[in-house]
Amino acid sequence: MSAVDTSCLRECIARYRDSIPGLAKAAGEPGTASPAAIVGHYERCYPLLEEAMWSGQAEFDALLGCYQSLFREQDALIRQLAESGALADERHHFILSIPVADRPAHLRTCLESILRQCELFGYGGKAGGVYSRIQVVVAEDSREAHNIRQHMELVEEYRRRGLQAVHLGQEEQFELLQSIPQATRDRLAHILTSQPGDRFYLKGQAANRNLSILKCLQLTGDRDRTLYYFVDSDESFCVNRCSGRADEAVDALNYFHYIDKAFRGTGTELLTGKMVGDPPVSPSVMAANFLDDVTAFFERLSGLRGDGQCRFHEHPDRTGESHAAGAIYHDMAGLFGYENKNAAFPYRCLLEGSHDHVACLQAFAQRLAAFFFGEHLTRKTCFSYGNGFDELVPARTIYPGNTIASYAGLKYIIPFGHLRLRMSGPTAGRLIAAEIGERFASVNLPHLHRRTNEAGLGDAFRPGVELTQDEAQPRIDLSDEFERQFFGDLLLFTTESLASQADVHAPFGETRVADILAEREAELLALYRQKHDAILE
Repeated sequence: MSAVDTSCLRECIARYRDSIPGLAKAAGEPGTASPAAIVGHYERCYPLLEEAMWSGQAEFDALLGCYQSLFREQDALIRQLAESGALADERHHFILSIPVADRPAHLRTCLESILRQCELFGYGGKAGGVYSRIQVVVAEDSREAHNIRQHMELVEEYRRRGLQAVHLGQEEQFELLQSIPQATRDRLAHILTSQPGDRFYLKGQAANRNLSILKCLQLTGDRDRTLYYFVDSDESFCVNRCSGRADEAVDALNYFHYIDKAFRGTGTELLTGKMVGDPPVSPSVMAANFLDDVTAFFERLSGLRGDGQCRFHEHPDRTGESHAAGAIYHDMAGLFGYENKNAAFPYRCLLEGSHDHVACLQAFAQRLAAFFFGEHLTRKTCFSYGNGFDELVPARTIYPGNTIASYAGLKYIIPFGHLRLRMSGPTAGRLIAAEIGERFASVNLPHLHRRTNEAGLGDAFRPGVELTQDEAQPRIDLSDEFERQFFGDLLLFTTESLASQADVHAPFGETRVADILAEREAELLALYRQKHDAILE
């Protein structure tokens, strides 16, 4: 076997051995250890580098560059050892499913982030000009022909750049559906859709995602060494670093590496991560605190001169745990076990350069409408390193846009998509957790969630938000969103009660279901009336 290249590891030790205690000991002596043992040296270094990076004390960019180079070097070493027969490379292949509906700008950002993962961390390496262990299926659900065309062009562009990407068009989806025997297809209509072939679009993310599984199975080589990764098009494989005067998107998590380790080292069948950035919820459950924050902005602005230097550039401390995972955006966070704090969050102006409060107000007003498409101006979730990326904890919620399944775990799909209600992921999660326990786990590998982008609201398809035009001005009707959220919450908390009181392996008794449903409905109606009154006021 040719000589082992550990130059990045040696350089990292030389540069950080004094500032990162324990690094030199963790890395061992690359020149004297066997090649197989050296692979483990890298693994012991990663947590030390991660802790230093996210401590806020180290030079982040330089340390991140070193960290990424170590992963690339380790990956090359693993492949070199596998080719020589010195080490079996048992790492997983990944097939990513991305449902997309009329969102070309979002899809580009998502695909770019996947490519950057491959380039910066090198998981699995390249063979024949493509990244060999990563495949991407873009599952089409658009209504507009020009968006479908752009999606197809994006898939082709990223294929040329090295991604194994395929576009699963609506005709192929329909053919896959028809390949299922009629009797079975009828029983699965609520899961795989019953829409006719001439309008096989906007089927909903759940049905489209479930249909994409049929394509993923076609692409599967070794079922025991394949993981199925479900991603939303408005998410990216990076996180937000909240420090200084702005939030910075950073490629600092090696998703494929840590997910592979989680499945190889445990009995996990279903793994889910969360999201940072824009809230993963409907505007209907953020309206009260949104208005609180808007009111606070105007109250403060009223005491300042319009031509005065802008005073809205303070960066609030949002790096603590309370701002990383506490559902700070949710009007009824208490329902999910989080402490409700009623204090308003300050608005931070994003304008650069010298400007006055008039300019700040104009920028603020222009951003307000984005709230109705899911962007919260003042309450974004920040990434927190916490206990690292190896720790798995029992999960109770499926995040549809950040869920990974083994072949055995594919059976645990979301069965409520046809209802078009909110909270289908948490509802399915409660049932799955009750059935398989620790085999359903959560990991600290969130995606960066962005509801809107530089293309504006025109590229932010939002089911349930209806834009109507009257003689005076455009208006947004959220009534359908409130209904979908209320009945989604009712489904969730009824299911949660049932799962804790009954055997999920047997049908729930109809009388018991009706009784719990009535109890939860009364409780939720009281909470919703309280929030609606606050919004109207």
